[in-house]
Amino acid sequence: MPLGYVRFPQQYSKPVFYKSGAGHEEGARIPGDGEPVAESIFSGIGTFAHLPYVECFKPGSEDYDIAFVGMPFDTATSYRPGARFGPAGIRQGSRRLTLYGGYNVPLDVNPFRSWAKIVDCGDVPVTPYDNAFAMKQMQLGHQELLHRPVATKSLQHSMRSGELIEVEGIGKYGKVHPRIISLGGDHSITLPLVRSINSAYGPISVIHFDSHLDTWKPSVFGGSPSKTASINHGTYWWHAAQEGLVANGTSIHAGIRTTLSGPSDYDNDGDCGFKLVEARAIDKIGTEGIIKAIRDTVGNTPVYLSIDIDVLDPSAAPATGTPETGGWSTREFRTILRGLEGLLIVGADIVEVATPYDSQAELTIQAAADVLYEVMSLMVLKGPLIKA
Repeated sequence: MPLGYVRFPQQYSKPVFYKSGAGHEEGARIPGDGEPVAESIFSGIGTFAHLPYVECFKPGSEDYDIAFVGMPFDTATSYRPGARFGPAGIRQGSRRLTLYGGYNVPLDVNPFRSWAKIVDCGDVPVTPYDNAFAMKQMQLGHQELLHRPVATKSLQHSMRSGELIEVEGIGKYGKVHPRIISLGGDHSITLPLVRSINSAYGPISVIHFDSHLDTWKPSVFGGSPSKTASINHGTYWWHAAQEGLVANGTSIHAGIRTTLSGPSDYDNDGDCGFKLVEARAIDKIGTEGIIKAIRDTVGNTPVYLSIDIDVLDPSAAPATGTPETGGWSTREFRTILRGLEGLLIVGADIVEVATPYDSQAELTIQAAADVLYEVMSLMVLKGPLIKA
């Protein structure tokens, strides 16, 4: 410890106890409660929320339960590029998340002091010159991380031998997979990610927060002048549906408020397997109604969560590729996310954070970081992805 080093500020309080139930032992002391906070916020390399950096793509690297990874790709966007800088920007916006200790008051959990080993794997190396090749890089990079062993083993006594054995996971062949949280990147990155997810879980239910449908046929959105051009940030869900990656009938868009080519776009969206709840519905049914619509759709199925930052109103998140007014506030959206507690979220991404358009106050990157803080908290609360 350097000479004269002083912890600042000293913040102590009476121990706060977890609520009974929800996987917490009644009366258990919250890890980190009453310990010094607000220390070295500006020190160290720029990982997400100061998480440990692990060279995850290096042979023999450490195991983990939840990993953050960047996908710095934006050459499939239709309007404003810049989301290639999203991973770095989101990490910049996240460094204050542990300023006061990291305890999530509404969800009653500190994801940084929990059962889960959470790391930042850096970025997948992605070429900016060849979209088709970049898609393969992102899929293989994500797949490499997804199929690693988890750090925290869930054990139970065998009914036959009485020996401790690993609990069966919800993945294919009973495997327990780590969760990967991807930092985009434009929204086309989701196609290689759900291709990777399919290798572990098969067709997946999707909760898609966005102002746009992104299920347009390539012949409609962009005109599909080539096979490579047919995959862009407005068509990737169409491709995913055609490839059988999306669970039909248990997937939903939320926050939609885009203009359309016409009513046929909604018909095509239904054919892709999605239900939807528009952003304006919040005026009539509130956040509770939005949450209910989502939960009723996905049920108890494994779920992939894809978040376009433009689900938020541009007043809260101006730095995005295709902003649409009339979106949700950060408070409304964080409330909706917390309402997903208990769902089997197997992975997530956040996309379209185009940092060159952000305000001097860094509104967008802070909003994106806070959204992922809620997602990470949900994953920790749910526990390992094992069969009940």
